Amino acid sequence: MKPALPLLLLFLAACTPTKPTGSEPADNSAAAGQTAPLATLPLAIRTAKGEHRFTVEVARTPQEQEQGLMFRTALDADGGMLFPMSPPRTASFWMKNTVIPLDILFIRTDGTIAFIKANATPYSREPVSAGIPVAAVLELRGGRAAELGIAEEDVVSWGSCAVPGSASTDLNFCPAGER
Repeated sequence: MKPALPLLLLFLAACTPTKPTGSEPADNSAAAGQTAPLATLPLAIRTAKGEHRFTVEVARTPQEQEQGLMFRTALDADGGMLFPMSPPRTASFWMKNTVIPLDILFIRTDGTIAFIKANATPYSREPVSAGIPVAAVLELRGGRAAELGIAEEDVVSWGSCAVPGSASTDLNFCPAGER
């Protein structure tokens, strides 16, 4: 029976929780897709087929932007996450630890969509970028842009600019000529 003791110790060591490395969630709630919701804003995209409205979470801080939609197992059809870039910058995103496919929309400073990465592959570490400075990046459920006919050059606004009369915040974004 003595040979079984090393195997038992090896098994117990393998089951021992380890300390997070910083690239992993600090607790299991994030890994299970149970992250606390962020503040939300109304967002509108004006397309050739009409206007489509969403309610999106806003990732404002570097920590929120780093976490993004990682570990989420679902995303509402009219939900998403907005990553404001102030000042505008060339943004690069990847799908590490992202369980669901996403459409990633890169929004220019004039509100037009510069580039759409449709159905970005879950868990991919391949960087996605528009290659130009952008005012924001919007993530939607994978395939949603095509479903709604959202295309490059369509116009995006959010906050009270998207839904007149809604609460004004410091994040209101009105495309040029719509203020």
